Amino acid sequence: MSLRVGLKLPQQGVSVAELREVWRIADEAGFDHLWNFDHFVPILPEVGAEILEAWTLLAAMAVDTRRVRIGVMVTGNTYRHPGVLAKMATTVDHLSGGRLEFGLGAGWNEREHRMLGIPLETPGVHIAKLAEAIQVIRSLWTRPSTTFSGRHYRLQEAISDPKPLQRPCPPVWVGGRGERKTLRVVAELADAWNVINVDPVEAGRLGSVLDAHCAAVGRSPAEIRRSAQLPLDVDDPSRTVSLVHEYAARGFFEPVIGIRPPDPVHAAAVAAEKVLPELRAARFQEVAQ
Repeated sequence: MSLRVGLKLPQQGVSVAELREVWRIADEAGFDHLWNFDHFVPILPEVGAEILEAWTLLAAMAVDTRRVRIGVMVTGNTYRHPGVLAKMATTVDHLSGGRLEFGLGAGWNEREHRMLGIPLETPGVHIAKLAEAIQVIRSLWTRPSTTFSGRHYRLQEAISDPKPLQRPCPPVWVGGRGERKTLRVVAELADAWNVINVDPVEAGRLGSVLDAHCAAVGRSPAEIRRSAQLPLDVDDPSRTVSLVHEYAARGFFEPVIGIRPPDPVHAAAVAAEKVLPELRAARFQEVAQ
């Protein structure tokens, strides 16, 4: 089984020129997907503090690339009403010619919520909002009109036209690792699942938890693509290749290789020239799920 390999450059402390050059490298090298992140305050302490907004930047990625699929890894659900986000995502899907991968997470950053006056509620409430938001967005993407009466969101005969180019809709990625609630949402509603800051052994254990949730809701675990974010080792890219193999051995066939300043263009070139060809040449045994 072959991998689908992603590249992620958070837009913190980087220039527009650097972003565009990284996008070009990813597009021409043959990466399968390309990502930014969704934050309004610095979360990477070792790089500059300036951050561009994720979805307006994603629209630029849509028109500056030609073949690579694009997305936000992952959108903070609490930052935008799902009806507005559905429309934004549809716009990007059209601009990209149907290349959107739709990443969504519950939202967690306390400083961002406090400074913008967004209610920071318990993780359980945020995850419940995430589940409702996915249902709302999918309905707006696929139905002529949407009436939804949930605990957190209510829509009355809402329309959202045009629909995305992708049918029935863009793939929905959910990011997170909460075993009781987040992975239940993944099992019920996601097309793909992404984890970050989790080593391969722990990722495999969490995958088993997801399998159990899938069994409980009557869904095949094989329907859910599994992805892990991992940093690029610029000085020794073979270590990154080996780490990808460790994740793949546990069923994670969609690695997302993270790069960042001080020289993201060089890092992207290393990933394109030293990591991607090695992964393209490898074949991995599919893990029974």
